[in-house]
Amino acid sequence: MAAWLDALAALDRDGAPAVLVSVIAIRGSAPRDAGAKMVVSAARSFDTIGGGNLEYQSILDARAMLAAGETKPSQRDFPLGPALGQCCGGATTILFEPVRPPDWTVALFGAGHVGRAIAKLMGDLPCRLLWFDSRNDAFPETVASNTRLRRTTAASDILALPAGATVLIMTHDHGTDFTLTEAALHRTDLGFIGTIGSHTKEARFRSRLRRAGLDETALDRLICPVGLPGVGSKLPAEIAIAVAAQILLVRPTGKTGEKETRMTEAPTLRAETQTGCGQTGCDACAAAIPVAAEAH
Repeated sequence: MAAWLDALAALDRDGAPAVLVSVIAIRGSAPRDAGAKMVVSAARSFDTIGGGNLEYQSILDARAMLAAGETKPSQRDFPLGPALGQCCGGATTILFEPVRPPDWTVALFGAGHVGRAIAKLMGDLPCRLLWFDSRNDAFPETVASNTRLRRTTAASDILALPAGATVLIMTHDHGTDFTLTEAALHRTDLGFIGTIGSHTKEARFRSRLRRAGLDETALDRLICPVGLPGVGSKLPAEIAIAVAAQILLVRPTGKTGEKETRMTEAPTLRAETQTGCGQTGCDACAAAIPVAAEAH
């Protein structure tokens, strides 16, 4: 595989913007034929369109596009003469194509029935989905092209998320849900933070979070139970629709100064029991994993 193609794939996996630089036409003598390509990121360049000042100037132009947040392609003609410090004598036309990850990053923790249903929906939406689960057999064999799998559910995963990310927490373990929720609320630069569960689970989490030192301003950012109010379904697919609808209402718009609204209520999707957290689709309850009472 060409170096530029490997680089483009790697940058896409990391969610890093880049510019694809292509020679689309030559006239006379030129260092590379039409079709030569390279990739330019903010810090590195990959492959070559011929070197020399042509490549140097193209890298500068590409990085200027990245710094300006350009999203539309552009092209430029380069005479390969004294003005460019090259002696080929011909001319080259270069196409610059910005390749940017979606502005909206969704971090989904948990690959149970509801998690899978949410991932399926998000695969068709203009977002970058980071999907986390520590279990080796949790993920389906195939996922959408905008989805990146992470076989971990640690608090450090929350710390590594980009600013503004939407966070959905629904792992197979209540203790893990709490750890992730606490880590997310400690970050003031994240977007929507939603945790699956009942109002009983919410009350217990809020009590523990207060004891952990989080104030009411931080706690007000937690949406638990997560999901648009009024759905009242037990089916994972319908719960997923409620969650997707809720986060679509508050997703980042990319417009300067425009603030997100907050949903402050969400449905309890089934009657609470003495042993469960009270919400259909909660993997921790479905798996019947023994946990301390305060971890529910």
